[in-house]
Amino acid sequence: MHLPNAQRSLVVAVYTGLALLVGTGAQAQGRDSAASSFFTLQEENSTISTSGLKDRYYTNGLRAAYVSPESADSMLSNIADTLWGDRNVRVAFDVTQQIYTPYATHYPIPPAGDEPYAGVLLANLAAVQDAMNTRSSVGLNLGVVGPSAYGEQIQNGFHDLIGQGHNQGWATQLHDEPVFAVNAARVWRYGLTDMGGLEADMLPALGVTAGTLRSAAEGGVTLRIGHGLQRDFGPSRIRALSGGDVFSAGGELGWYAFAGVKAGAVLNDITLNGNDFQRSPGVSIQPLVGEVNFGVVVLGDGFRVSYMQVVQSQTFKTQKGGAHEVGSLALTVLF
Repeated sequence: MHLPNAQRSLVVAVYTGLALLVGTGAQAQGRDSAASSFFTLQEENSTISTSGLKDRYYTNGLRAAYVSPESADSMLSNIADTLWGDRNVRVAFDVTQQIYTPYATHYPIPPAGDEPYAGVLLANLAAVQDAMNTRSSVGLNLGVVGPSAYGEQIQNGFHDLIGQGHNQGWATQLHDEPVFAVNAARVWRYGLTDMGGLEADMLPALGVTAGTLRSAAEGGVTLRIGHGLQRDFGPSRIRALSGGDVFSAGGELGWYAFAGVKAGAVLNDITLNGNDFQRSPGVSIQPLVGEVNFGVVVLGDGFRVSYMQVVQSQTFKTQKGGAHEVGSLALTVLF
């Protein structure tokens, strides 16, 4: 892929910044992971893929996340004790923005049956509790869908930066509307084999979300092979069932390759159905959805880098172009 000069310069700047963060995280050598906090930067985009897809459907996600050290005395400890019988809990907070566009981004008014333009801006708070081979979480999402999420400004502003044209139909995007969701999830870790330092395991996971933002139940399983699998529960995703941000510090390099499948039943999704309280564009959701994903993770003593390629089935009934692909790149550093 040949990048324009402006885009090439931006990529260099981003990776330079990530390298500095990794260097900062490396100073955490020897620290107890339970007493450490974690900071994550994550980018998901439909053009970070092997097929070079254009902007369409779920086209971009950005996340900045913080996870606290373990504590038995936080305001969430009583909840953790009630739910999981363990007062040791981490508090996770992140801010995310996601951008959704139609297939026909060159029309000022997208045709009927195409996904509406939508930006989503969320603040997310969760309690996370780890046992020997499980990770459990309960969370709350609060935010807004519509122009106040700044989807148009971020997308078309970036297009200006890299010398690409604007997507034309943002004037038709969903109206401003507050949204919320509550969610709960658990990931299990089952070791399969350990031969000469090469390990394999399986990560089943279940999750449920309910609210005006989205209501769905989903489950999946991930298979991993590599070294140091006990150090985490799989890579993170933006607002999706995943292994989360926390990992164990270790004195040697860890790594693994992974592949997984996921299926879900969806009741509502405001980015597809459209606004609840105002007339807006919308499409009929596909009630059963699935995906396959694969990628690699590298864990240092104070950092984790992950890349995941996601191939999703249709999320609404009039969707074009077959399966949709999204790439996810994340860096987490330990402090």
